[in-house]
Amino acid sequence: MYKRFLFFALFCLWASLSYGYSQEPGKCQTVHFSEPGWTDIAATTAVASQVLHGLGYKTESRFLSVPFTYAALSMGEVDVFLGYWKPSMSPILRPYEENKSVETVRFNLRGAKYSLAVPKFAYDEGLKSFKDISKYSNRLGSRIYGVEPGNDGNRIILSMIKNGSDNLGSFRLVESSEQAMLSEIAVRIAAHEPIVFLGWEPHPMNARFQIAYLSDGDAFFGPNYGAAMVGTNTRKGYIQECANVGRFLLNLEFSLFMENELMNKIVDEGQDPEKAANLWLRRNMNVLPVWLKDVKTWNGSDGLSAVRNFLSLK
Repeated sequence: MYKRFLFFALFCLWASLSYGYSQEPGKCQTVHFSEPGWTDIAATTAVASQVLHGLGYKTESRFLSVPFTYAALSMGEVDVFLGYWKPSMSPILRPYEENKSVETVRFNLRGAKYSLAVPKFAYDEGLKSFKDISKYSNRLGSRIYGVEPGNDGNRIILSMIKNGSDNLGSFRLVESSEQAMLSEIAVRIAAHEPIVFLGWEPHPMNARFQIAYLSDGDAFFGPNYGAAMVGTNTRKGYIQECANVGRFLLNLEFSLFMENELMNKIVDEGQDPEKAANLWLRRNMNVLPVWLKDVKTWNGSDGLSAVRNFLSLK
């Protein structure tokens, strides 16, 4: 009888160490995020990571382009992606939705937009719509500036060029990165030279530069100047398997004001995303009761108290 009791006690100890008091499998204690190298997703991922650290979880980020992000999610190599921009990324996500290997658990931001933009002076001079771009081909050098290869916005532009939409068949896409594109915009504006580029909101570019979004792009980026929602994707079954993290992800919602403020700290003030996220959370703890409703720590204690304590010690 004693041996059976000892065996049972050891088994319970092993189970608690392996699964944690949150009743999640041990592998759930590390949350694997994907980031495509965009400032907005760096900011939101950093905020989510800070909260998870306060709950006793670990986080890791892999920097992957959008196509590789969805492939990694489908194969279970990453758990969470906070940057699904709908509708522009919907064609990339669709095959994974259809085979049910990637799930959209909620939309974490509404009121976003994503389309082609130009400096305000170019807009005032007549470059107001997608149909006007070809008229300025000489001054534009027949170039449209995008971000990293494989990006959904780049793919839309490449499709426009390939199909000769709005007489853009002679144009070429300049693919680089978010930061390289922003640098090129700054140079062109300083020289009072027009440039057409991928613009989106939330992003500090909307405050840093005087820009305007082009009309007549509904067929490519969607109506209302590329009006968008940003969603949270996970690998199949993740929010059921890692139910406590899942509850947090289902609660997690951002705002345009919040993301613009965070991105300004990162882009214009040069702060590390983790530092910017931590400082923002310390000054805006009012978001925590909503984000942490019914969420526990890894050890099963009150999540809200734990995160507040974690942030107050930083």
